[in-house]
Amino acid sequence: MQKGIFVLVVLTLCTSSTFVLAAADTPETRRHEAERYLQATPPKALFEDIADKMAANLPPDQREQFKRMMTSELDIAALTKAMTDAMIKHFTTEELKALADFYGSAVGKSAMQKFGAYMADIMPTMQAEIMKAQAKLNQSLPNQSPR
Repeated sequence: MQKGIFVLVVLTLCTSSTFVLAAADTPETRRHEAERYLQATPPKALFEDIADKMAANLPPDQREQFKRMMTSELDIAALTKAMTDAMIKHFTTEELKALADFYGSAVGKSAMQKFGAYMADIMPTMQAEIMKAQAKLNQSLPNQSPR
């Protein structure tokens, strides 16, 4: 009988603590998990990696200037704050926790090390497609003369 009550108490405690942890979705818990995520994927390192990989697509004489502009000229603190605020606004605590857990794991870190190369590969196509869409939009707009 005591063993059964003990098991019931343990199961109740485990279930209730899981429910409490899952139910806590406040700006404070979101901020905590967003900060954990940003520790796992520091914005400065991300921008440095992306800039390095994207610079490879530029003429050699423009690479260093581009990398400098993408890293030293960026206000990383302002970007980090904007990223944190946006994550708190758009993601739940549970989602942010999952992101922090994944990107803090070995496989997540491995994936992030490849992110700069991925962005560098798709950026020329993305830019070209945006330019084509803009050109089509400009052609479809009626000419407006100044008044």
